[in-house]
This record gives sequence, C-alpha cells and structure tokens, in this order.
Amino acid sequence: MSLADSMQKLNEFDINDLDINNAGIWPAPVKAIVALLVFGLILGGGYWFFIKDQYVALERVKQEEQQLRERYESKAYQVANLEVFKSQMVEMEETFGALVRQLPSETEVPGLLEDITNTALGSGLELQEVALQGEVQRDFYSELPINIRVDGSYHELASFVSSVAGLPRIVTLHDLKITPAAGDGERLNMQVVARTYRYRAGE
Repeated sequence: MSLADSMQKLNEFDINDLDINNAGIWPAPVKAIVALLVFGLILGGGYWFFIKDQYVALERVKQEEQQLRERYESKAYQVANLEVFKSQMVEMEETFGALVRQLPSETEVPGLLEDITNTALGSGLELQEVALQGEVQRDFYSELPINIRVDGSYHELASFVSSVAGLPRIVTLHDLKITPAAGDGERLNMQVVARTYRYRAGE
C-alpha cells in the first residue's frame, strides 16, 4: 500500500468508528499513532513513578558530595598548616599572658593608687582626690574606676596624662573635664575617671 493510499484511508477514517475489540482492522496509520501514544504514556509513567525519584536522590547525593568535598578541603588545609597554627597559638598565648600581667590583681590595686598619686605630685599638680570606686563586672574581667581631681597648669596636666599612660599597668582615662580653677586664671581644675582592669580567671 502506498503512502498516498494510507493517507487517504486515514482521512476517510472516523474516530467514532474506533472499536478496541476490532483493533486488528484499524488502518495502519491509526495503529501507529495509537502505538506511539501508548508508548509515550508508558515512558511518561515510568519516568514519573521510577526515574523522577532517582533524579531527586541523585541531586541530593551530589549536594552531599560537594559538602563532603568542602569539608575535606578545609580539614586538609588545617592539617597542612597545623604547625603554623600551633606557632600562632603559642604567640597568642604569650601576647595574652603579657597583657594579663599588665592588669593589676586585687593586692596590687593599692600600689596602683599610690603610683597615680606620685605621678600627679611629680607632675607638679595639687591633688584634690584619688578615690577608688566600686568594681564593675564584665565578661572575663573587672573594671576598677578611679575618680581623680587635680589642679595645675596646662603643661602639668598634660605631663600627668602622659605619665599615667606610661604606667606599667594598663590604665585608661575617661570623662575628662577641665575647667578654670577658682581664684586663679592660670591654673586649671581637671576631673577624670581612670580605669584599670583585673582579669577574672576562674571566678
């Protein structure tokens, strides 16, 4: 049968005449179309019920593989640089220890107050007040605020501030306030809060 004859029979065929019980007498083109539709349905159903889940599982495995690869690379980098990390840790511990040694212990606070007093007097200032305030607790250290009130010239005040910054213990100055001293236009009154810090290891 020629292609032209097949196309003519297909055009003359009425889809209402389809009878599944007489599928054997359907025209060849109709049989081919039905076979293709059935094959497509089988492929689509097989993909939906079997292959789709496999693709999802494959993507999940790929993501896990990427995560494991990144973890491996990170661990490999750490192992390769282990000696560098160890030397850096030792250096950090030494630096931390040096800083901690600059923080006064409770028994050294009176000595620090004496150092501040001597520094003020040595700078030529008239000392009005050096008073330790209540300790302020922080995460791993305590702040020890010290109220200081002195009178002197501008240069004497500057010398005092510079000398306090040079003390062997860590002392920072806050809330500095300078006003003219009463009765003397050349002298100044300075109020400042000095803060030192105490390491609270094991508390």
